[in-house]
Amino acid sequence: MAALGAAGAAGTAGCSRVPATGEGGEGLLERLRAQGTVRVGIAGEVPYGYIDKNGELTGEAPEIAKVVFKRLGVENVVPVPTEFGSLIPGLRSQQFDVVSAGMYITPERCEQVIFSDPEYIMLDSFIVPKGNPKGLRGYRDIVEKGARMASGTAYAQIDYAVANGIARDDILILPDQVAGLAAVEQGRVDVFAGTSLTVRQVVEGSDRAEATEPFQPVVDGEPAIGAGGFAFRPTATDLRDAFNRELRRLKADGELLEIVRPFGFTETEMTDLTAKELCAS
Repeated sequence: MAALGAAGAAGTAGCSRVPATGEGGEGLLERLRAQGTVRVGIAGEVPYGYIDKNGELTGEAPEIAKVVFKRLGVENVVPVPTEFGSLIPGLRSQQFDVVSAGMYITPERCEQVIFSDPEYIMLDSFIVPKGNPKGLRGYRDIVEKGARMASGTAYAQIDYAVANGIARDDILILPDQVAGLAAVEQGRVDVFAGTSLTVRQVVEGSDRAEATEPFQPVVDGEPAIGAGGFAFRPTATDLRDAFNRELRRLKADGELLEIVRPFGFTETEMTDLTAKELCAS
């Protein structure tokens, strides 16, 4: 989701072979306008994209999507829930039209899909037992103390951990942060890695686990930037470009922050980075 993590109107690195036209003859945006509905893939991760207790679609990314698509002439935003690891395959197989899950923009993902500019930037955090008995504050601590680690399906934190010396086969892969909290509380692992907002929110009310202080992951001596955006099929350049134009307007007038603030986002998480920069990093 999370991790997650996070193109201007120009194409993204790794996607330079993508045609400059939209899907089919008319383009995806025009087809969505004609239908009046866009299907968005979500992964049930708070606060990025999920179904609330009233059965309503919400989260920072879906709420942005509702505003942007309305401005683009598409009134209805319909969720298609799936596991995080199935978001890109589901998008490419046309199970939905857009990934609206705060997905981190990475060079590897840019080889498969095209991204909007990011709507946020994020640090990492760990779920650990109360009191953090092993003193785990970063990925190197996990290596040095021989701690048992878990993370979520297809989370960027898995690659961060591997880059810091943790064997991929030693990482327990769980469906989401809720399963991660349970694994820590039950003592099956010593730490679950996720984004700082996800971790902080999921441990609220737990008397057996807590969140560590947010930290900046480092890979090969450089900061690993976790910034999340909307993902589109490589042929949907018309939709991605129109989406980016509206997203820029939301950023310029401060409305973007007001949309995501109820989900725990602050000015600190706002960013002017572009997907082009993140795909090339």
